[in-house]
Amino acid sequence: MTHVARSHSFFSSGHVPPRRVWVTMTVLVLAACGVQADLLERIVGSAIDKAVSNIVTLILCFLNILTPLMWFLLKSNYSRRSKINLLIGVLSMVALGALMFRVERVSGDLVPQFIFRWSASPDQLLSKAVAIPGRENSQADSWTASDSDFPGFLGPLQDASLDLSNLDPDWESHPPRLLWKHDIGAGWSAMATCGDHAVTLEQRGEEELVTCYSIATGNLEWSVAEQTRHVTVLGGVGPRSTPTIRDGCVYSTGATGWLHAINGADGKVLWKKHILKELGTDPDAEAIAVAWGRAGSPLVTSTQVIVPGGGPAANLGKSDRFVSLISFDRTTGAERWRAGSEQISYASPSLVTLGGVDQVLFVCEATVGGFDPQDGRRLWNFPWPGHSNSNASCSQARVISPTKVFLSKGYGTGAAVFEVAQSSDGEWSAHEQWNDKSVLRTKFTNVVLYQEAAFGLSDGILECVRISDGKRLWKGGRYGQGQVLRVGAWLLVVAESGEVVLVETSQKGHRPRGRFQAVEGQTWNNLCLVGNRLLVRNAEEVACWELSFESSSDVKDIPAVDNPPQERGDQTTEGLNNS
Repeated sequence: MTHVARSHSFFSSGHVPPRRVWVTMTVLVLAACGVQADLLERIVGSAIDKAVSNIVTLILCFLNILTPLMWFLLKSNYSRRSKINLLIGVLSMVALGALMFRVERVSGDLVPQFIFRWSASPDQLLSKAVAIPGRENSQADSWTASDSDFPGFLGPLQDASLDLSNLDPDWESHPPRLLWKHDIGAGWSAMATCGDHAVTLEQRGEEELVTCYSIATGNLEWSVAEQTRHVTVLGGVGPRSTPTIRDGCVYSTGATGWLHAINGADGKVLWKKHILKELGTDPDAEAIAVAWGRAGSPLVTSTQVIVPGGGPAANLGKSDRFVSLISFDRTTGAERWRAGSEQISYASPSLVTLGGVDQVLFVCEATVGGFDPQDGRRLWNFPWPGHSNSNASCSQARVISPTKVFLSKGYGTGAAVFEVAQSSDGEWSAHEQWNDKSVLRTKFTNVVLYQEAAFGLSDGILECVRISDGKRLWKGGRYGQGQVLRVGAWLLVVAESGEVVLVETSQKGHRPRGRFQAVEGQTWNNLCLVGNRLLVRNAEEVACWELSFESSSDVKDIPAVDNPPQERGDQTTEGLNNS
C-alpha cells in the first residue's frame, strides 16, 4: 500500500507528467517508427510514398515535443515564472534557429539540408566559366558523330540503354579508375557527348550556362551564358534538362525558357529563343504553374527542334492558354508550329513509331499524347493525371511494341500500359491494358526495359516488373531518388548519395555486384557513358571514371589523360590563373 501511495503521489504531484502524457509520447514515438518502417503505406496504400512518410514523421515528432510542453504550461504545478521562462526559452531557440539557418534544398524524399543564412550557395562561390587558354577545341571534324556518342537525354535512343556486351563486372579485380574530378555549377542536367566533348548545363551565380568540357582532361572548352537564375527550395538551383547534339550543333533549353542552338566546334550561338516570350507567358505565372523549372530536353530531327511549350499565355483565350509543344526550324530558329493545349510536364518529347506512323510522343501535365511531327496535329490522347506544381509527371513514356506504350510515375501513381489503334477512317484511340499504383513509382527517374521486364527506382528502391501484366518480380536495395542506365546485361545505378552500383539485370532478385563513390552530395543527374568513360555529375561535382571492358571491340577510343588521375577544385579558377 505504501509503495502504491508513493507511486500515485509521484505522478500526481503536478511536477512530473502524468501517465497519460508518457503514454501519449510513447504512442507517438512508436507511430513514427512504424511510419518509417513503411507500415503506413501498407495500411493506407500507394498514396503514401517516402516523402509523405517523412512529413508524417515530422508531424509526429513535433507532437511528441508539444505534448510535454503543453502539459508543463497548462497543467503542471510549476510557478508562473517558470512557465514563462520556459516559453520564452523555447520561442527564443526557435527564433534563433530561424535567424541563423535556412533550408538550402531538400532530398527527393523531402529531407531538408540546412546551411547558415549568411552562407552562399555552392554555385555562387565558383568563378565564372572561362575556357583554359590554349586548350580550346579547334578541330571542327572532332564534332563528327559516331556510334559511340551519347548525344542527349538518356542516350542515343532516349531509352537509358546501351547495348554493350563486354562490360567487365569484376570490380573487385578491376575497379573503376578516377581520371579527373572538379567542381561544377549547380543543376540537374546530365552530359551529352560528341567525340571527346561533353556538353551540359549549369548555374554559376546569376549566370545559367551551356558548357563544354573535354572528356579526356575535364578542361572547359567553351561556355554560353544567360543572365537568369532558377531556384526553389524543393527543386534546387539551376537548369535540369540535358542538351541534344546533332550534326555538330548543340541544342539546349534552360530552366527559365532559354533555347539555344550552338556550334559545337567553337561555342558560337547560331540562334536563340526565349520560349516564354514567344508564347507571351508571364514568367511569374509560369513559375507557379511549372514550379520546379523546365526540364524537357530538345527533340532534334533533321529539320526541326521540338521543345515543350508551356503557359499560361496572356494573349490567348481561356481554352487555349497553354501550348504543349512548339517547333522551331533547326537552321534558322523560325517557329514552324504549335501543338496541344495541355500544360507541360517535366518529361521530354521523343520521336517514335506507333501503329506504323511516326509521331512525337509527349507526356503533358495530365495526359499523354501523340502528335504529327510535320504540323503538330494531335493524333490521340490518353489520360495520365498530374499537376506540374504538385504531383508532377517526370518520367518518359516508352514504346514497348508497335502499338503499346509503357508509363510510370511517382506520387502514388505507379505504372500503366496502354495501346493505341487507328481505325479505317483514320481516327485514333487509346485504351488501357493494365494499371498498378504499387509498382515502379518513378518520381524523378525512368525505367530501363530489358528482356520483357522493366527495371527502375520505385520511391528509391530498385524494382523489377514484368511488362506484360505489371507483376512485381522483385524489389530491393535503397538508392534514394537516383538514376539508372543499362549497359548490356548490367544496370549502373547512381544513388542519390552519388554512389554508383553495378546490378545484374536478373528477373530473380536484387543482385548488386560492385559499388564505388563517384561524386559527393545529392545526385539527381542521369549518367553518361561514352566508350569506357563514365561521366557522373551532380549540383556540385563532375567526375570521369574509367570502367573496365573485357574487350575493346565496341568501346570507343578516347585520348588518354595527359596528367595522372586527380581531383581538382573549381577548374575554371585554374584557367583564370593561367590567363
